[in-house]
Formats: sequence, structure tokens, C-alpha cells
Amino acid sequence: MSTKTLTFSIMDSPFEQARTTTAFRMIHEAIERGYNVNVFAYEGAVSLAFAHQKPHANAVHGRGVEEEDHPLTKDWIAALQEKAKAKGCQLDWINCGLCVDERGVEDAIDGCRRGAPSDLWKWASESDGTLIIATK
Repeated sequence: MSTKTLTFSIMDSPFEQARTTTAFRMIHEAIERGYNVNVFAYEGAVSLAFAHQKPHANAVHGRGVEEEDHPLTKDWIAALQEKAKAKGCQLDWINCGLCVDERGVEDAIDGCRRGAPSDLWKWASESDGTLIIATK
């Protein structure tokens, strides 16, 4: 039996909408079930894998960096990559190169690469299912 592949396309930037968290949960569940997963990030979502994200304190609540324990999307992606390896499936992540250039976020974490809209077309054509999670 061959492994099924699901493709997700996400658009929202980090820390802006619950859609991003929902997408990560769906990707996590697909990996948990043994699916190979493709993620095409475009528009603001190319910042999700930006390598230079840093945790921060929260002066409003009087918490330091450690106490605030601010989650970073780059760390969530790295955890999804590790989960895929542990489950024996593949997570392939492409950031739209046009969108990367517009936002100056060319330094992505390992395992995330630059691509083009044609990659999404190819993946969608070859996948068992494709979900586009657009923004409003």
C-alpha cells in the first residue's frame, strides 16, 4: 500500500490568525496518521519559517523571556519536521520565492526551501488531496 500525500497551502503570517494554528494542527494530524505532507507557504506565511524569530519578554504582564515562553512558528515547523521523521513520512515545505523577496525573509530554517507557484500546481496535481487555507 502506498503512502498518501496531502498538500496544504497557507497564507497567514505568524501570530496573526487562528487559521495558522489550525493549519499546524491539521498538518500535525496528517503526519500522525502517516501521510506525507507538502506545505506551500505564500504571502505572509513565508515568515512562519523565518530563522531569525526570537522569543521576547512581556513588559505589560511583567514577565521575562523565560516566563513569557512565547511560542515561535519556526519552532513549531521544526517540531513537525521531527515528527515526520519519527513517523517515517515526509514533510516538504516550500516558501514562495516572490513572497520571500517582498518580505525580506530569505533565511528560513533547515528543511524549508524556496520555490515558486508552479510547485503548488505540481503538488496539487500529484497529491491525494489539497487544502488551500486563504486569508480573508
